[in-house]
Amino acid sequence: MDVEQWFSAIPPVTRAWLVASAATSLLVECQVVAPLQLYFSWTSAVVKAQPWRFVTTFCYFGKVSLDLCFHLFFVMRYSRLLEENSFSNRRADYVWLLVLVMAFLMALSPLITMPFLSSSLAFALVYIWSRRNPSVKMSLFGVVTITAPYLPFCLVAFSWLLQGGFDAALGDILGILAGHTYVFLQDYWPREMWSSGQGEVVTPAILKRALGQRDRDREPERHDE
Repeated sequence: MDVEQWFSAIPPVTRAWLVASAATSLLVECQVVAPLQLYFSWTSAVVKAQPWRFVTTFCYFGKVSLDLCFHLFFVMRYSRLLEENSFSNRRADYVWLLVLVMAFLMALSPLITMPFLSSSLAFALVYIWSRRNPSVKMSLFGVVTITAPYLPFCLVAFSWLLQGGFDAALGDILGILAGHTYVFLQDYWPREMWSSGQGEVVTPAILKRALGQRDRDREPERHDE
């Protein structure tokens, strides 16, 4: 498979996020824009009427480097797994998941000192995928074998111990919090006897029509393979 075929095989929402993230880092590297023009704050986005910050904060993973490649790999792998499996033929539902997680993270942003929320969004997807695939076994750094639900916490521990303590792990912790909120409402809550038996996250009909998803009764979401 050549590069063009590989790129075309990436599902559309994940592909758009990858392209936007890579393009944003390249624009910063070429000094077309500066990171100060991209970070998120309510004052800049709303009061100063700079709405692009609602998006760019989730597209900038840093300057062109190995760290950027690592983050883009995470986006491609776990976003792709969710979009192709749990949200197969349900593009609008996946877009709505991203919108809700983004809104959750932006709502918390005044409480923390994290101008860019891209890593937290990516980590939320890692958490959601891990919870929907509890039996998948993974090799952590080729040394330890774990099951998928332990992956996010191992990565948090890695950031905490090797990259600078709590501050280094804060973005990952926020991603876990955002991801768990979604999983609870959509996957865990329907199991409670006093619930309606359905997830609480409902995709707006207008978004389904815009993205060509049939408006059908909600079904239990499939787990990835």
